[in-house]
Amino acid sequence: MPPTNWEELDDRALIREAARGEVKALACLYDRYSALLLATASRILGDRGAAEDLVHDVFMEVWRNCARYDATRGTPRTWILVRLRSRALDRLRSASVRREVATADVAPHRAAPQSEDPSLAPDRAAVRAALASLPSDQRTVIELSYFHGLSSSEIAERMGSPLGTVKSRTAAGLAKIRSAMQVGGVS
Repeated sequence: MPPTNWEELDDRALIREAARGEVKALACLYDRYSALLLATASRILGDRGAAEDLVHDVFMEVWRNCARYDATRGTPRTWILVRLRSRALDRLRSASVRREVATADVAPHRAAPQSEDPSLAPDRAAVRAALASLPSDQRTVIELSYFHGLSSSEIAERMGSPLGTVKSRTAAGLAKIRSAMQVGGVS
Protein backbone atom coordinates (compact mmCIF):
# COMPACT_ATOMS: atom_id res chain seq x y z
CA MET A 1 0.00 0.00 0.00
CA PRO A 2 1.49 3.38 -1.01
CA PRO A 3 2.18 5.98 1.66
CA THR A 4 -0.37 8.72 2.25
CA ASN A 5 2.14 11.53 2.85
CA TRP A 6 4.79 11.39 0.15
CA GLU A 7 6.63 14.50 1.37
CA GLU A 8 7.62 12.70 4.59
CA LEU A 9 9.50 9.94 2.76
CA ASP A 10 13.25 10.22 2.38
CA ASP A 11 14.78 10.29 -1.09
CA ARG A 12 15.73 6.61 -1.11
CA ALA A 13 12.20 5.57 -0.22
CA LEU A 14 10.88 7.82 -3.01
CA ILE A 15 13.26 6.19 -5.50
CA ARG A 16 12.05 2.73 -4.40
CA GLU A 17 8.41 3.79 -4.77
CA ALA A 18 9.08 5.35 -8.18
CA ALA A 19 10.73 2.09 -9.25
CA ARG A 20 7.45 0.39 -8.33
CA GLY A 21 5.63 2.77 -10.68
CA GLU A 22 4.37 5.37 -8.19
CA VAL A 23 4.11 8.64 -10.13
CA LYS A 24 3.56 10.61 -6.91
CA ALA A 25 7.01 9.53 -5.70
CA LEU A 26 8.60 10.96 -8.84
CA ALA A 27 6.53 14.12 -8.45
CA CYS A 28 7.85 14.53 -4.92
CA LEU A 29 11.46 14.12 -6.13
CA TYR A 30 10.71 16.71 -8.81
CA ASP A 31 9.38 19.14 -6.20
CA ARG A 32 12.52 18.65 -4.09
CA TYR A 33 15.12 18.95 -6.81
CA SER A 34 13.78 20.75 -9.87
CA ALA A 35 14.96 24.21 -8.72
CA LEU A 36 18.46 22.92 -7.99
CA LEU A 37 18.60 21.08 -11.32
CA LEU A 38 17.32 24.09 -13.23
CA ALA A 39 19.90 26.37 -11.62
CA THR A 40 22.69 23.88 -12.34
CA ALA A 41 21.58 23.29 -15.93
CA SER A 42 21.20 27.03 -16.56
CA ARG A 43 24.69 27.66 -15.21
CA ILE A 44 26.21 24.93 -17.40
CA LEU A 45 24.20 25.55 -20.59
CA GLY A 46 23.79 29.33 -20.30
CA ASP A 47 20.24 29.11 -21.69
CA ARG A 48 17.16 28.82 -19.49
CA GLY A 49 14.98 27.25 -22.19
CA ALA A 50 17.56 24.58 -22.91
CA ALA A 51 17.97 24.06 -19.16
CA GLU A 52 14.23 23.55 -18.69
CA ASP A 53 14.20 20.96 -21.49
CA LEU A 54 17.17 19.22 -19.93
CA VAL A 55 15.54 19.05 -16.48
CA HIS A 56 12.47 17.47 -18.06
CA ASP A 57 14.61 14.95 -19.93
CA VAL A 58 16.59 14.08 -16.79
CA PHE A 59 13.45 13.42 -14.77
CA MET A 60 12.14 11.20 -17.56
CA GLU A 61 15.44 9.33 -17.44
CA VAL A 62 15.20 9.04 -13.65
CA TRP A 63 11.69 7.63 -14.05
CA ARG A 64 12.89 5.03 -16.55
CA ASN A 65 16.02 4.09 -14.58
CA CYS A 66 15.11 4.48 -10.90
CA ALA A 67 15.12 0.69 -10.47
CA ARG A 68 18.84 0.81 -11.32
CA TYR A 69 19.66 3.31 -8.55
CA ASP A 70 22.44 1.90 -6.33
CA ALA A 71 22.44 3.35 -2.81
CA THR A 72 26.03 2.20 -2.25
CA ARG A 73 27.23 4.66 -4.90
CA GLY A 74 25.68 7.82 -3.45
CA THR A 75 22.51 9.63 -2.47
CA PRO A 76 19.56 10.00 -4.84
CA ARG A 77 20.33 13.75 -4.98
CA THR A 78 23.87 13.04 -6.18
CA TRP A 79 22.65 10.36 -8.60
CA ILE A 80 20.19 12.80 -10.18
CA LEU A 81 22.70 15.68 -10.30
CA VAL A 82 25.34 13.49 -11.94
CA ARG A 83 22.81 12.50 -14.60
CA LEU A 84 21.96 16.16 -15.20
CA ARG A 85 25.58 17.27 -15.39
CA SER A 86 26.47 14.44 -17.75
CA ARG A 87 23.56 15.23 -20.09
CA ALA A 88 24.31 18.96 -19.96
CA LEU A 89 27.92 18.36 -20.92
CA ASP A 90 26.79 16.05 -23.72
CA ARG A 91 24.66 18.88 -25.07
CA LEU A 92 27.48 21.39 -24.78
CA ARG A 93 29.78 19.10 -26.72
CA SER A 94 27.31 18.60 -29.54
CA ALA A 95 28.11 20.63 -32.64
CA SER A 96 24.88 22.62 -32.53
CA VAL A 97 25.37 23.96 -29.00
CA ARG A 98 29.17 24.34 -28.84
CA ARG A 99 30.32 27.71 -27.51
CA GLU A 100 33.57 29.40 -26.68
CA VAL A 101 34.48 30.07 -23.04
CA ALA A 102 36.97 32.78 -22.11
CA THR A 103 39.28 31.75 -19.25
CA ALA A 104 38.78 35.16 -17.63
CA ASP A 105 35.07 34.38 -17.28
CA VAL A 106 34.81 30.91 -15.77
CA ALA A 107 32.92 31.48 -12.53
CA PRO A 108 29.15 30.94 -12.37
CA HIS A 109 27.21 34.19 -12.78
CA ARG A 110 24.01 33.51 -10.86
CA ALA A 111 23.48 32.68 -7.23
CA ALA A 112 21.51 29.55 -6.41
CA PRO A 113 17.76 30.15 -6.28
CA GLN A 114 16.21 30.78 -2.86
CA SER A 115 13.93 27.74 -3.27
CA GLU A 116 16.84 25.36 -2.69
CA ASP A 117 17.06 23.46 0.57
CA PRO A 118 18.41 25.92 3.18
CA SER A 119 20.05 23.08 5.11
CA LEU A 120 22.54 22.80 2.24
CA ALA A 121 23.75 26.40 2.63
CA PRO A 122 26.67 25.46 4.92
CA ASP A 123 27.86 22.90 2.35
CA ARG A 124 27.65 25.43 -0.47
CA ALA A 125 29.50 27.99 1.64
CA ALA A 126 32.22 25.44 2.43
CA VAL A 127 32.65 24.57 -1.26
CA ARG A 128 32.82 28.26 -2.22
CA ALA A 129 35.40 28.89 0.51
CA ALA A 130 37.45 25.88 -0.56
CA LEU A 131 37.40 27.04 -4.20
CA ALA A 132 38.28 30.60 -3.21
CA SER A 133 41.28 29.38 -1.21
CA LEU A 134 42.84 27.70 -4.25
CA PRO A 135 45.57 29.38 -6.25
CA SER A 136 43.99 30.95 -9.34
CA ASP A 137 45.59 28.48 -11.78
CA GLN A 138 44.08 25.50 -9.89
CA ARG A 139 40.69 27.20 -9.47
CA THR A 140 40.55 28.06 -13.18
CA VAL A 141 41.15 24.49 -14.39
CA ILE A 142 38.56 23.09 -11.96
CA GLU A 143 35.96 25.68 -12.95
CA LEU A 144 36.58 25.17 -16.67
CA SER A 145 36.23 21.45 -16.18
CA TYR A 146 33.19 21.40 -13.91
CA PHE A 147 31.13 24.41 -14.98
CA HIS A 148 31.99 24.39 -18.67
CA GLY A 149 32.62 20.70 -19.28
CA LEU A 150 35.98 21.15 -20.96
CA SER A 151 38.36 18.21 -21.14
CA SER A 152 41.93 18.50 -19.86
CA SER A 153 43.13 18.79 -23.47
CA GLU A 154 40.68 21.60 -24.20
CA ILE A 155 41.71 23.42 -21.02
CA ALA A 156 45.40 23.05 -21.93
CA GLU A 157 44.73 24.49 -25.37
CA ARG A 158 42.60 27.32 -24.01
CA MET A 159 45.14 28.28 -21.33
CA GLY A 160 48.23 27.69 -23.48
CA SER A 161 49.59 25.25 -20.89
CA PRO A 162 50.98 21.73 -21.28
CA LEU A 163 48.45 18.93 -20.73
CA GLY A 164 50.47 17.53 -17.83
CA THR A 165 50.40 20.91 -16.08
CA VAL A 166 46.61 21.08 -16.40
CA LYS A 167 46.26 17.57 -15.00
CA SER A 168 48.63 18.35 -12.11
CA ARG A 169 46.76 21.56 -11.28
CA THR A 170 43.44 19.71 -11.35
CA ALA A 171 44.70 16.93 -9.09
CA ALA A 172 46.27 19.38 -6.63
CA GLY A 173 43.18 21.58 -6.55
CA LEU A 174 40.81 18.66 -6.01
CA ALA A 175 43.04 17.32 -3.23
CA LYS A 176 42.95 20.71 -1.49
CA ILE A 177 39.16 20.94 -1.84
CA ARG A 178 38.74 17.39 -0.52
CA SER A 179 41.00 18.18 2.44
CA ALA A 180 39.20 21.45 3.20
CA MET A 181 35.82 19.72 3.07
CA GLN A 182 36.95 16.95 5.44
CA VAL A 183 38.49 19.43 7.88
CA GLY A 184 35.27 21.46 7.78
CA GLY A 185 33.21 18.38 8.58
CA VAL A 186 31.55 18.17 5.16
CA SER A 187 31.71 14.86 3.33
